[in-house]
Amino acid sequence: MARIRIPSTIVIIFVTVQTGFLLFMYARYSSFMPQSEEKPSQVHILILSSWRSGSSFVGQLFSQHPSVFYLMEPAWHVWVTMYQNSAKVLHMAARDLVRSVFLCDMSVFDAYMPWKRNLSDLFQWAASRALCSAPACDSFERTDITSEMACKTLCGRYPFSKVEEACKTYSHVVIKEVRFFDLKVLYPLLTDPSLNLKIIHLVRDPRAVVKSREQSVKALARDNGIVLSTNGTKVEDSKYKVMQEVCRSHVQIYETATLKPPNFLKDRYLMVRFEDLVRDPLSEISEMYKFADLSLTPRLKSWIYNITHGQGPGKKKEAFKITSRDAVSVSQAWRNVLSFQKVKKIQEVCKGAINILGYQLVDSEKEQRDLTLDLVLPRRQNQFSWSSFNPKH
Repeated sequence: MARIRIPSTIVIIFVTVQTGFLLFMYARYSSFMPQSEEKPSQVHILILSSWRSGSSFVGQLFSQHPSVFYLMEPAWHVWVTMYQNSAKVLHMAARDLVRSVFLCDMSVFDAYMPWKRNLSDLFQWAASRALCSAPACDSFERTDITSEMACKTLCGRYPFSKVEEACKTYSHVVIKEVRFFDLKVLYPLLTDPSLNLKIIHLVRDPRAVVKSREQSVKALARDNGIVLSTNGTKVEDSKYKVMQEVCRSHVQIYETATLKPPNFLKDRYLMVRFEDLVRDPLSEISEMYKFADLSLTPRLKSWIYNITHGQGPGKKKEAFKITSRDAVSVSQAWRNVLSFQKVKKIQEVCKGAINILGYQLVDSEKEQRDLTLDLVLPRRQNQFSWSSFNPKH
């Protein structure tokens, strides 16, 4: 039987034409197929910070917005329930809880509050304007600026089911957390198609943080023990070991987000310094709102001005409350209160964070006390690792 020999060039041409035809048909077919899922209708914002860094204040800037459902540190319930574990071990449980809250699935709290419960069983519930107004509570309007005291008095007995009911009615869900020490732990949330997550990373001069922590020693003792993995033993942060961990985490988060970050972090990370915020509140808040797809209302503008232009530094008993204070003076208070020896110790354990976050080290008590010397450096795009940065010393 005679064989037909087909030149190789004809085979190549045939395969090429066939491939082109298949690609054409696939492209045409794909145009009729449903497109990939659009972003979720809700915007999800995680305010990522550490204790005594001004995060409660920033949380309120979002909580008081009429489009925002806000919760303050829901992962507190994880830490209180499983306090004998380390922060690293609790990362996944905290992350899973945060994800459920973002999705308005409050059944996640059944593991931490198994009893029949009211709004008042949720940690710092009254810091949420959304839980003080309809549909969670009938005492306030969504556009009202609410106070914790009034909310506690009027809304605490409403059933816990109102948390989930309210959450589903807002365009933005915002959570403030101080219990994540590694940005990579949050990658599953950032790549989760059911979430539209953005991260605001709030930092503060570590020297100011230490001054503020000294007002809250007992309140922070259990959290300190979890940070230092003391198997449930409460710890006072007298040797700055907790601050060393906090500073290390800020460096890790910042560097992960800015030095060759993964593509899914593009336009989803914003670092904010507390000092910049209190110096120019409306400008910084406008930037945060723009990042979060929110608009600044006239009522919020007025409230923000009043809350940042009080007369005093705030009282010790108000350490965890948002009251009207002279915000700029608060940010500088450490320079007059802390001893220079203490400042030197903080600078030793947090030198990397102080450098990369844009603060100036001080060489002497004279520099520390001289308030005309600005220790908050202009913000800049840092394209380097703090380990290779040439500091002042």
